[in-house]
Amino acid sequence: MKNFIDEIRWRGLIHDEMPGIEDHLSDSIRVSYTGFDPTSNSLHIGSLVPIILLAHFQRSGHKPIALIGGATGMIGDPSGKSAERNLLDEETLVNNQTAIKQQLSQFLNFDSKEKNSAVILNNFDWMNKFSFLEFTRDIGKHISVNYMMSKDSVKNRISSESSSGMSFTEFTYQLIQGYDFLHLHKNYNCTIQMGGSDQWGNITTGTELIRRIDSGKGYALTCPLITKSDGAKFGKSETGNIWLDPNKTSVYKFYQYWLNTSDDDAEKYIKIFTFLSKKEINNIVILHKNEPHKRLIQKSLAKEITTIVHSAKSFSQVELASTILYSKSFKKDIESIDENTFLDIFEGVPFVELPKNELVKGFDMISVLSSKTEFLKSNSDARRSLSENSISINKSKVKEDYLVENKDLINDKYVIINKGKRSTFIIKFT
Repeated sequence: MKNFIDEIRWRGLIHDEMPGIEDHLSDSIRVSYTGFDPTSNSLHIGSLVPIILLAHFQRSGHKPIALIGGATGMIGDPSGKSAERNLLDEETLVNNQTAIKQQLSQFLNFDSKEKNSAVILNNFDWMNKFSFLEFTRDIGKHISVNYMMSKDSVKNRISSESSSGMSFTEFTYQLIQGYDFLHLHKNYNCTIQMGGSDQWGNITTGTELIRRIDSGKGYALTCPLITKSDGAKFGKSETGNIWLDPNKTSVYKFYQYWLNTSDDDAEKYIKIFTFLSKKEINNIVILHKNEPHKRLIQKSLAKEITTIVHSAKSFSQVELASTILYSKSFKKDIESIDENTFLDIFEGVPFVELPKNELVKGFDMISVLSSKTEFLKSNSDARRSLSENSISINKSKVKEDYLVENKDLINDKYVIINKGKRSTFIIKFT
């Protein structure tokens, strides 16, 4: 088996670890779990680090458990939050769990025939069996309020000037998460919980319950919260979260997010978010530094993570899409991509809709550029630009006598007009 701790340490994936964990992992197959918030039907790239931790754990020969927080998702983890979250109903949480398992299966092997196959569980399955009195009597008495108040997630929330305090519901969160660890320790021989660095307090509450109730030993391991070198929040774009679900964040935008990372961030991210070996990554970094303009680290990073999260086929399409504006066979290439990717490429480009039946006789270029679209201000501007050879239809230069006809339609719908290299306009025929 690979040495799991060595593997994740060189990748920069360890923030805190409980003493003795490396020895604990060295003598047999161990079981570890990580919790995932089911309050959406998709995870976002902020969840990738704990997912990848579980994947490395499995690749090192150990058994991972992905725990969907069906019960805790009804409460909301106060860690790093300034306000209490909305609570979700059971039906929504079940639907979200199904979607999340599909995303996790891109990283984890759930084949039950394997000795270390991954398992997905929902803490609602055992928490819903507790009555309030049973839980406070059998579990709550083992952890003091003083102990719970000492946790940073509680102290920071209560002392924050922008906070209205913490509800009792949220205050119980660490105790419920701690019980999850105890339950998994008893029923699945789980001895390790992993999560983000903001989860240290919740995880160690679980190790305390294991020690006090089960006379056992649990271990905690946390990974750093990922940051960007320019201070911007990792995992966010101008339009919000970068989701793993292509219906929430298109594959093209997902790919572009990684492709557009800075050199400093890309060198860090390629260790964290890919499964390339240390030797492969070192070679890529050396080649990149010799020819930084080729952005080899970014391209390798974007390829690997897009292929894992989506597919090799999806990667091939968005890779083509990212270079399509410079293609020598533009019309042929752009017709090979799907319409959603087409719209992503030209997001924000002004457009006008025109009736398709008017194309029967063709549109002359002057009207296409001015009266039909108002792309240019006047007929004289249109003539001037055409005489200067600065107008293109679907990336091919045209003259004033050119007619836009059905043959020019991309996917039987679109025509792209360019003036020079910077001005673009789209006609959508309906």
